Amino acid sequence: MRSRNFLILLTVAGILATVAFAQRGRGFGGGGFGGLRFEGHDEGPKPTFPVNGEFHFVRLEYTDLPQFHRRFGFGSRNGEGDGWWLVDWPDADEHFSQGTQRLTRIDTGEPRHMRLGDNRIFDHPWIYATQTGWWGLTEAEIVRLREYLMRGGFLVVDDMWGPGPEQWEIFTYTMNRVFPGKPITELAESDSVMHVMYDIEQKDLSFIPGTRHLRRGAGGQVEVQQPYGTKPAWRAMSDDKGRMIVSVNYNTDIGDAWEYADAPEYPEHMTALAYRYGINYLVYSMTH
Repeated sequence: MRSRNFLILLTVAGILATVAFAQRGRGFGGGGFGGLRFEGHDEGPKPTFPVNGEFHFVRLEYTDLPQFHRRFGFGSRNGEGDGWWLVDWPDADEHFSQGTQRLTRIDTGEPRHMRLGDNRIFDHPWIYATQTGWWGLTEAEIVRLREYLMRGGFLVVDDMWGPGPEQWEIFTYTMNRVFPGKPITELAESDSVMHVMYDIEQKDLSFIPGTRHLRRGAGGQVEVQQPYGTKPAWRAMSDDKGRMIVSVNYNTDIGDAWEYADAPEYPEHMTALAYRYGINYLVYSMTH
């Protein structure tokens, strides 16, 4: 009976996910959300990067669960395709790579995207996956992800939402296949990843909005509307030696903050916080 109810929940959630994407899609290419337009976003020349570097932003490609499949559409700017893996691509990847170039001494190369079956995955210490509440990894991909993480890799997952349980249950079910019985814990302010380059304090454990959460207020100011019933959470999985190997950003969207880093309408302090989180994850992955 419980399995049947879970399947019903997944079917309903799939319908809601399709509706949510239809609403989200209005804003790409400088469009608006709630009357908010992003002036200057997506304008200017496309960023260029060296072909090779010490660090490449690697976005993980995956196949959606069938009931949640995201049909062909734009990720951002000229990025288009099907599947939830490409949401915010390529702008988020390129903007974070630009920030890494400017804020660190890490030799940053061109962003890339690949599947877990690609052997190049082991050349990269850090991979990013979005919308992992809808992913459907095969058994071979589960084995490969386990191997990648146990060999020293680091996974950042982002843009996964409640208040319903469906996305969290799918994500935790997947990770329990990767590491049976391994817990997902809350990040503490004292954890080293919170201080490896930037000091992230309790006040910084705040909601970072997607563009769909921004509105133009009566006075013309940009207002942030956190989705009803959600609370941001910053969680982690660690290996048997206590090294953090998976960063779990729940009810928050650092990818949108990177994507819209060139839009003055997006709250600047939220963009700055998203870069601090991302760079801390990156430096931690390369030094621990």
